[in-house]
Amino acid sequence: MTAVVETVASMPAVLTEQRTKAPIGRLLRAELRFMIRRPRTLIALGVLALTPIIAAVAMSVASSSDVGGPGGAAIQGVAALVTQNGMILPIFVLMLALAMLLPMLGSMWSADALAGEASTGGLRSLLLAPVGRARLLAVKAFGVAVLSLLAVTILAVVGVVAGLLILGGDGMLTMSGNTLPFWPSLGRVALLTVMVAVQVWAVAAVALAISACTEHPLVVLASTLGGIIVFTILGNIASLDWLHPFLLTTAWESLGDVARDPMPTDGLGTAVLRAACYIVIGYSLALARMSTKDG
Repeated sequence: MTAVVETVASMPAVLTEQRTKAPIGRLLRAELRFMIRRPRTLIALGVLALTPIIAAVAMSVASSSDVGGPGGAAIQGVAALVTQNGMILPIFVLMLALAMLLPMLGSMWSADALAGEASTGGLRSLLLAPVGRARLLAVKAFGVAVLSLLAVTILAVVGVVAGLLILGGDGMLTMSGNTLPFWPSLGRVALLTVMVAVQVWAVAAVALAISACTEHPLVVLASTLGGIIVFTILGNIASLDWLHPFLLTTAWESLGDVARDPMPTDGLGTAVLRAACYIVIGYSLALARMSTKDG
């Protein structure tokens, strides 16, 4: 009888241990399916896929006709640069999207990961389940990181295809005046894709920390995008040059160095290191909040 009682008493602990040790691969796949199947995610990825095509068509039209009005000369100048230089299009689109579009999407997915779940009560159920808080945050962060990388990759791949088909050319005329063949040009685009993804991960990490502290996804989105705008403004004030090394957006302009030959690496290394610091800080703050969060 004593043995039976001890066995029954130990069953909840055994079940808890089994639940806690659910295969991590299954959790990651389930999180990705859940996030990708959301209608707003599919719409966002579709808009991203259309962005390089619209840019390529607009530049092709601008290069073949006179553009009047304010900024017409600047538009024609950019169009002349990319004509028969299609491999520069993905670099142009990625740098343009990094200014606001990609950070907005990373923030949106981070907001959905925690604040969105909290607003519907789903996060409370997950927190009450016998699953480690760090493991839960890791799964959520993995989903956000994969979607962010997918978004940047879509921009790059569609940009390459649209640039070659619509604008023409089989290489890249760099900002240094040299022309790179196709495969080295493709390598530059791939490098920029990784660099931009790291910057978006940094923004998403900060957004995830904010998301762990609120139940309102719009607060996360507004706070993160507002911070990017403030950082950009502060980065353009010369008297605050002492503050610039601490701003995430300060190094974003240096990512355009991938379109130079030879390619400077100092700015690229600084951009990665600064983004890595923001990633560590963001996830650390999110984990600290998740460790004490009761749903």
